[in-house]
Amino acid sequence: MADLPCLCLAIKPLVGERRYVTWVLRAPYAGGYGLHEQTWPDELSQLWYLWQTMFSRRSIAPLASLDAQTEALLDLESSASEPSLSMGARLMQRLGVQLWQWLFDEAIRGGLDKSQGLALGQQRSLRLRLELRDANLQALPWEIMQADAGQRAISLGADLLFSRTISDVEPLLPLRRDVELQTLLVVGQPSLDATAGLDLEQDSQILQALQSESGLGASHQVTCLVQPTSAELLAHLEASSYNLFIYAGHGSPGPDGGCLFLRPGAELNGIELAQALTRRQVKLAVFNACWGAQAAQDSSGQIPRSSLAEVLICQGVPAVLGMRDAIADSEAIDFLRAFTQALTRHGLVDRAVAEARQRMLMLYKFNQPAWTLPVLYMHPEFEGQILHRQARLPQEEATEIPNAPATWINQTTPTAALRTMDSPPEYWPIQGGILRVGRGHSNDLVLQEVGVSRQHAEIFYRSATTGTVDAPAYYLKDFSRFGTFVRAGDGWRCVHNQEVPLASKAQIKFGSAQNQLLEFIVDGGD
Repeated sequence: MADLPCLCLAIKPLVGERRYVTWVLRAPYAGGYGLHEQTWPDELSQLWYLWQTMFSRRSIAPLASLDAQTEALLDLESSASEPSLSMGARLMQRLGVQLWQWLFDEAIRGGLDKSQGLALGQQRSLRLRLELRDANLQALPWEIMQADAGQRAISLGADLLFSRTISDVEPLLPLRRDVELQTLLVVGQPSLDATAGLDLEQDSQILQALQSESGLGASHQVTCLVQPTSAELLAHLEASSYNLFIYAGHGSPGPDGGCLFLRPGAELNGIELAQALTRRQVKLAVFNACWGAQAAQDSSGQIPRSSLAEVLICQGVPAVLGMRDAIADSEAIDFLRAFTQALTRHGLVDRAVAEARQRMLMLYKFNQPAWTLPVLYMHPEFEGQILHRQARLPQEEATEIPNAPATWINQTTPTAALRTMDSPPEYWPIQGGILRVGRGHSNDLVLQEVGVSRQHAEIFYRSATTGTVDAPAYYLKDFSRFGTFVRAGDGWRCVHNQEVPLASKAQIKFGSAQNQLLEFIVDGGD
């Protein structure tokens, strides 16, 4: 699932007033490269101004060209064709359509259509990554782009996984193959007011969103630091193998990625944090704050490559999730809950963001900005895989078939496999009539999940004698401490230190009823 076809686009300003070039940096097929030049239209500037006046909590300067034509642009009065569509929804939709039409002209749109067709033919998702080489374009909600009114926004689907990226970055260091989510949650200073107390209720809700609400128990380990010093934070990063870092607290933009205010008198800038995260192979950093994806400003305007997300990506952090604008505490907690649930299920960060964004849209509605606020940046070399649920040994190391009874003579072993229930599924063929499962690396299928024993179980093929008739069949034999859960009909059965026949389409969970669901299939057994 991780190595998906990817189409990467870049936008760069040209010499001349509001002139830009858009081109394809990476395409999943040889003929997918192209570019085009165009001018930034007044209509988009006016729509973006209206968006900020309606949705942003930041003060903005008046738009010089704003006049009565802007209201006519949106037709803010209810019309017979759209009597129930609110002003916010119409603004959201209109800006999304205009951004799409500006970015995807005929040449670029053709490349997108062909790339999606290629991915569809492979029954896989297409990754679409956008690089913005103009700091003034970064604050725009590109995540709301949609091809036409009534169609889905680009960041909401599972078939098209949208993120932002940067090409001028440090190389990605080799990453661990983690099998469970290990999270370091840092609760920092809630505001610049040094006398402000901690919001303990909010901190508790964040922990619940990450732990008990995930529904996966010990498969997600969370360590929480409340207002640590910089030294304490760095010591915790060095002491454990975290793959997810989450910061909840106050911060401010700056040319070096801004500052995290850990506690009064303790600050950490983006460059300093990046060094620790890359050295300890943290794969994803999430910032539950109102500034993580915002560029810093000076007298000349937006400072390029200054947002915290960009600084971390440039320094070699694989993925960063920040907020484009201010986000309410309840919205951030709901997003974290949905995001970590999705991440523990399949381990793909861009897919988990899309699923969490869908959840936010359902909770807070299309005409509210909550679902548009999370902005995902991904390193161009990162394929998005946070977790690797299973790891197989090379085929040549598979265990040998046990001694076969005489009834196997002149019989052909039917092809069988275990597979995941994902789409597309991952398969583990049963080589030579036997598959050994367990935590130990000598097994054919290695599972590092809760309750899985070192030598947990085996699935094998042999002849089972029924009366005077030899009936070849597959069996499951359990050797484990906590058992194997098998569902072949309406209910689950715990198989513990015993042997049972295994029918095609039987569903299996090794070690715990909360572990990953696998399906046993026999070719022709349907």
